Amino acid sequence: MTGFDDYVRPYGLFDKIDAFGYLKDLQDHPDMPRKHGRVLLVTADTPLKASRGEGKTTTTIALIDALRARGVDAAAVLRQPSMGITAAGSKGGASGGGKSSLTHPELVDWGLCGEMAAIESAQNLLVSFAEKAVDEGRLDTVLVPRVSEVPSRSLRQISVDRGKGDLPERTVLTPTCELMQIVVLSRSMEEIKRRVAAMVAGTLNGCPVTFGEFVDLWRITGILTDAVKPAFTQTLEGSPVYVHGGPFANVSIGIPSLVSVEMACARHDVVVVEAGYGADAGAQKWLDIAAREYEAQWPAAAVVVTRATTWRDDPKLSWRYPFHVHRLEGLGIPTFPLINLWEGEDDRVDSLRETADGLGFRRPIAGNLFRDGGKALESQLDDLIKALQEPVKAQMDTASLHDMYVPDRIRWIAKSAYGVPADRVVEREGFQDSLQAASDLCNKAGISLEDLVVVAVKSPATMTDDDRADQDKRTVTLKKVEAHTGAGLLQVNLTTSLTTPMPKIV
Repeated sequence: MTGFDDYVRPYGLFDKIDAFGYLKDLQDHPDMPRKHGRVLLVTADTPLKASRGEGKTTTTIALIDALRARGVDAAAVLRQPSMGITAAGSKGGASGGGKSSLTHPELVDWGLCGEMAAIESAQNLLVSFAEKAVDEGRLDTVLVPRVSEVPSRSLRQISVDRGKGDLPERTVLTPTCELMQIVVLSRSMEEIKRRVAAMVAGTLNGCPVTFGEFVDLWRITGILTDAVKPAFTQTLEGSPVYVHGGPFANVSIGIPSLVSVEMACARHDVVVVEAGYGADAGAQKWLDIAAREYEAQWPAAAVVVTRATTWRDDPKLSWRYPFHVHRLEGLGIPTFPLINLWEGEDDRVDSLRETADGLGFRRPIAGNLFRDGGKALESQLDDLIKALQEPVKAQMDTASLHDMYVPDRIRWIAKSAYGVPADRVVEREGFQDSLQAASDLCNKAGISLEDLVVVAVKSPATMTDDDRADQDKRTVTLKKVEAHTGAGLLQVNLTTSLTTPMPKIV
């Protein structure tokens, strides 16, 4: 019988962990030492700007440092940042800041251990196979997009192979691609192979053709060998941190890989899981995709991060933060407001706590985490630690939503996650055609559209078409759908705002 250390090997300044192998070993040997850690979900207020973070990673790092200082065996699982948007944009990275930082933030922000590059290469290799299949008469269209880690609007719609048919081709960002989704959701290399085989490469005479019909998939899994292994690093205080899985909860699933969280839960008592963007994005997807559909843990507690300026300084948007906190509480999740203070805001804490009390919140946790790190939180965690020790419960049914008709599922998400009732979810012209096309594609591939899990694709900075509208006038517009048959997901574009605004380069 092997142990955890047998699945860890150095990889530059990090360690890489064969999480698939370790979890399989635990499954095969029930007597192996392990823990059954609980998930503490870190999410946030909806940011005022798409490129602005509220401080989830900084909070996550400060939290595990503070919990460990209080004697709790805590670790964190972070999403990988996107080099194109995060590291090069005004958001400033995704590895914390100040005293709440990782030991090698520059490496984390600029590619980690090459996982993004490997996934990019693997999906682009699949596209190359599809293009070759066109030459051989196996396909007459290519549906799977190429990917790039660096954003480029000029690459989003191009034509190639001029003289042979002018096949249209798309390029999407690596974190949003179907192969990244497959890696995040899969629990074994065999599952990855099955899912890649089920990806639709293109069509021939109108009928979908999957990669499994003409590609030797070992060519893809050579490329992904290290990309599917979570990286291990530490905070400046020496607290354990695992990093794996794609960002972008606005246009993808935006959560760490399921195996990285399960592995961490087998090693620690409390695992702080960071979900992307606001509670309407990453938290919605952890709950409704990871937990409901893929048997990930329901959170034992949640922390909703906000800045003092996001929460109260725009009256038209002040409804969003209370909505997030009360929604999670309504799901049976003990939810703790956390105010990530910036320099010069220490004197606002009493006023902020009075406002929170008037809204029926739990007592907010507040501190300048950049300046003070986990020490800012140590004395404020009594209630959170107590909540993490209570039995996990959900007051709302956590069953799968598969039995619901797809548009009804979308309306359910709009009501539960954005506060917009079904009668104000509107369909843009062409939505039904897009839905029918996705349904036809799935049917011809032997897949039921209802078996796919809905992924909301929208702007990260808005929950509705216009968050500044009065409550009884807020709407959500359904624009188009796209089936990711290998990942088992149905991407649904919502709202009238841009989904991925380009960053301001600093």
